[in-house]
Amino acid sequence: MKNMPWRDFIALVASIGVVGLGLGATIPLTALTLDQRGVGTDIIGVITAVSAFGILAAAPFVSRWVAGHGPRGCMIGAILAAALSTALMETTDNLLAWGVLRLVFGACMGVLFTIGEAWVNNLAPTNSRGRVVAIYTTAFTLFQLIGPALVAALAGKVALPFACCGALFLLALPGMLLISGGAHGHEDEPPVAWQRILPRMWMIAIGAAFFAMFDTVALSLLPVYAMRHGIATELAVLSATVVLVGDTALQFAFGWLADYVGRRKVHIGCGIACCVLLPVLPFAAGTPWLWWTLLLALGAVAGAIYMLSLVACGERFEGQSLVAASAVVNASWGITSAGGPLVTGVLMQTAGINALPAVLWCGAAIFIASAAWDRN
Repeated sequence: MKNMPWRDFIALVASIGVVGLGLGATIPLTALTLDQRGVGTDIIGVITAVSAFGILAAAPFVSRWVAGHGPRGCMIGAILAAALSTALMETTDNLLAWGVLRLVFGACMGVLFTIGEAWVNNLAPTNSRGRVVAIYTTAFTLFQLIGPALVAALAGKVALPFACCGALFLLALPGMLLISGGAHGHEDEPPVAWQRILPRMWMIAIGAAFFAMFDTVALSLLPVYAMRHGIATELAVLSATVVLVGDTALQFAFGWLADYVGRRKVHIGCGIACCVLLPVLPFAAGTPWLWWTLLLALGAVAGAIYMLSLVACGERFEGQSLVAASAVVNASWGITSAGGPLVTGVLMQTAGINALPAVLWCGAAIFIASAAWDRN
């Protein structure tokens, strides 16, 4: 990591960390505010899912925008738009307006994630890409984890909570301005269509899709699953947090391992670990130490699948092709983060509560199959 452009990297990580903080605060604040207004959980779920559709809607256009305006210009524009769309939620109670604002917000997140992930891969030296990308994803997840705690700590103490959340995003601007040049070094290249690069990245897209499903299902349905297995409500709510802690704490270790033994081996190993651990979930609920250990381990290996999918993007693509590949990753995220909880929730209602680990197991198995078929 000696050849890293550290100033650019630290500025990028700081900026994306602030975005994670704003995102982590905005999601629970939206749900809590709607609940306090007496809005049903079905409508809350729809408004939450709209952000994922925004990510999906923006994905096809990011490569073209970067070619026209540069990565830094696009990220600054997305930060400003995210701040404005969040702050405007303070001005209306209209649910349709909130849906539109969340759609815009999701599109902004899609632009930021796509360009940020491509940018960090561009900065990373080949022999330390796993560790560099792991630091980036760890920073984002850590700050996102702090967001709900910030909302809880300031509940009832802030007069304009959505305006304050919008202002949080503006704290990412100084980091953007500190990055030298503000470009990937491939700004003169024409944009690359996602259809051209998709055949080379099925495994990458499926890995990202699996983690998106895992992440959203863990946040939305894992507490319900825990309560149905007899875990006290207070502890059940903590289950999703423990998964995120596992994801946050061990990413650098997996990145280091990928740099030294090879990304492909670690990638497939994490998929196999998911398939081994998930069937234990129904039996672990009655044993507290096993339940918490299992959730930490699942969060770690599932998060590593996503992180190593980003590493694989950097191994295979560069320039505008890398931007297009990152857009495909985020489109995969948008699709499964919107549909994963919906499908899992329906199956839990109709087939039984243990449909949750079964659905996630199928996703991990599909990832292993795609990785085995992909020889790169």
